[in-house]
Amino acid sequence: MAKVGKNYQEAVKAYDRAALYEPAEALAIVKKVAKAKFDETVEVAIKLGIDTRHADQQIRGAIVLPHGTGKTRSVLVFAKGEKAKEAEVAGADFVGAEDMIAKIEQGWFDFDVVVATPDMMGMVGKLGRVLGPKGLMPNPKTGTVTFDVEKAVKEIKAGKIEYRADKAGIIHAPIGKVSFSEEQLFENYKVLAETLLKAKPAAAKGQYVRSATVSSTMGPGVRISPVKAL
Repeated sequence: MAKVGKNYQEAVKAYDRAALYEPAEALAIVKKVAKAKFDETVEVAIKLGIDTRHADQQIRGAIVLPHGTGKTRSVLVFAKGEKAKEAEVAGADFVGAEDMIAKIEQGWFDFDVVVATPDMMGMVGKLGRVLGPKGLMPNPKTGTVTFDVEKAVKEIKAGKIEYRADKAGIIHAPIGKVSFSEEQLFENYKVLAETLLKAKPAAAKGQYVRSATVSSTMGPGVRISPVKAL
């Protein structure tokens, strides 16, 4: 059995782990029990009643959280000409084409998000085998394949996150830091929840939200009532 630290042991005694809380209550508990010496990320995990083996039940997209994530993400943009200049002005950390592809092929991955203009995808597609497994491949569904690179870069810098149901139908997403106020965390959570509710597939049967949990990086999970989650 894995050994847990003293802070974790104290945290699980501070609330009822079997209870199902409302989102605001759960987030307040997460903030209260977070004891790490760094600003932990607050994450949510929501298990949905969907079957991702079916194309019409896959859920994927991106949203801009009103208060951001508390983390500045580095952005790589594949573009040429005026679009490359546009990306640089918008605040992209790295901009290029063949030169950036060569760097990545040599093992360079000092970036968090990749944006590409549609005309560059034929070239970027060659990197699918290395970018795909890392979740870095640009995708139109998340707004990272676009000619509007200015908007894409600014939204990412402002706190845009991507969400995607895994094979088990679970959405994992960061919604801020423990240094955020309870109100900021709740407002970020609410935007994600509303987005997932709107994304409910027509083919999904039965209870849509099966379970929901929020936690900090080093803290225990706090369960949210499925009927109050979205």
